[in-house]
Amino acid sequence: MGDTTVRDTATEKTTRRRRRSPALVTGLVLVGFIVLIAVVSAFWLPYAPDDTSGGRLMAPGLDHLLGTDKLGRDLLTQLMNGAGIALRAGLGATAIGAGLGVCAGLAAGFATRWLDDTLSTLLDVLIAFPTLLLAMLMVAARSASLGSAILAIGLAMTAVVARLTRVLVKRVLAQDYITAARTSGTSWPRIVTGHVLPNIWPTLVVNLALQFGLAVMAEASLSFLGLGAPPPNASWGRMLQEAQATVFTAPTGVIAPGVLLVMLVVGMNLVADGLRDTLDPTRRRSR
Repeated sequence: MGDTTVRDTATEKTTRRRRRSPALVTGLVLVGFIVLIAVVSAFWLPYAPDDTSGGRLMAPGLDHLLGTDKLGRDLLTQLMNGAGIALRAGLGATAIGAGLGVCAGLAAGFATRWLDDTLSTLLDVLIAFPTLLLAMLMVAARSASLGSAILAIGLAMTAVVARLTRVLVKRVLAQDYITAARTSGTSWPRIVTGHVLPNIWPTLVVNLALQFGLAVMAEASLSFLGLGAPPPNASWGRMLQEAQATVFTAPTGVIAPGVLLVMLVVGMNLVADGLRDTLDPTRRRSR
């Protein structure tokens, strides 16, 4: 009996080790580094975000570890401040897209045929419209701010999440156990919470992780065009836009925010890939 228990325990530990996706671990490390920077920036910054007393385009040194920009602001301070902006943009836009998209997808999945066709056509039109252009129009109609950018990106993301949710809901509703549940008198709300959502959430989580990375890129693009968070907020996209004229004389101003932006987006893509492998073992690639 004791040997059997030991073997079972060893087998469970081996299974857990095999299920640990390298992509997921790498992605969590990259994203965790950005989260750590954002958390630290909420309590401490080397300088004030609008402090221009450092001198223009100073090289990295003891006073300014990464140097200063063309206005004399500390680059490390801006990078740390930008980490929080990037995470807020990603989380906010993903939350809006997930909330509205899942609700719209559920409505389309349970709707009558003509309503389903109408919603599907509307979603296809919204998806065909360029996301960044839609966000630019919405931000331009309101005002250039981080809140407007998050709202615009989230609404543009809604159509993608809604269409995926509709497809997943339709697939689940076609299963025999749903027919059996309806025959036994189970209500539709109970079917949604007890059968539909538990079966579609793994795929939705993976997609939302990908959408998070796209939202971060969209916010950086809007800030690069001057439609994101206004100064003294130091969005990484705005930092890239302001440093493009001094890319050869002060390359740190371009390289540093670019590296962190790529790190966050690649990290979220790796997290999505790792979640896919963990939540859906049938799709796990052989390594």
